[in-house]
Amino acid sequence: MGLQRSRINESIRIAIDAFRKAGISLPPFAYWSAEDWRGKGAEVDEIRCCALGWDVTDFGSGDFDRIGRTLFTLRNGSLQHNQYPKTYAEKLLFDPEGQRAPAHFHRSKREDIINRVGGNVLVQLTKAGPDDSWSEEEFTVQVDGETVHAKPGLTVRLCPGQSLCIPPRTIHQFWGEEGKGITISSEVSSVCDDQSDNYFMTPSLRYPRVEEDEPRQFYLCHEYPKAGF
Repeated sequence: MGLQRSRINESIRIAIDAFRKAGISLPPFAYWSAEDWRGKGAEVDEIRCCALGWDVTDFGSGDFDRIGRTLFTLRNGSLQHNQYPKTYAEKLLFDPEGQRAPAHFHRSKREDIINRVGGNVLVQLTKAGPDDSWSEEEFTVQVDGETVHAKPGLTVRLCPGQSLCIPPRTIHQFWGEEGKGITISSEVSSVCDDQSDNYFMTPSLRYPRVEEDEPRQFYLCHEYPKAGF
């Protein structure tokens, strides 16, 4: 059983409304319907190849409210396609209280998590060891350019306006703090390659199995039709 299309459609509508209320504008392709995509050709191949746009997933958990994510990728490069040479990426993330991705790290991506508006974001951090397991090593991270000395399992609280730099091979989870309301955060990073750079600490699916219980209103970033479809 997968993530229901009705839940995906609803999650995107809720995120659009939250971004609008926060004064955050999205590019036009954020609103393209499935029908709009039928008229798109090779001129939007960057959107397709760099996985820009909506990303709603439960990571195969079957528990979207607890292990899930709704985000929008604004810009990204591609390590597989030389014609898209950007070395950076940017995402907007909708953070309901308590919802998080599975604990994971990136082999090469360095990212800043930035609390843009709303409640607080809690980020739990541990270094990955040489065997890709949880390490007991102490480490440092940068919070708004300030060095923070960390022990395994450190949880950093980011209030609106604050940011945290997460180096490669740092296991992390982050979520909206309970009791503080919805938060909108963003991620600024090196190129995001979700196909090969993610390492999940428990078996997880990066993109969901979708249960088609109602018509698609928006394409997810891994679902786009080919040019001229």
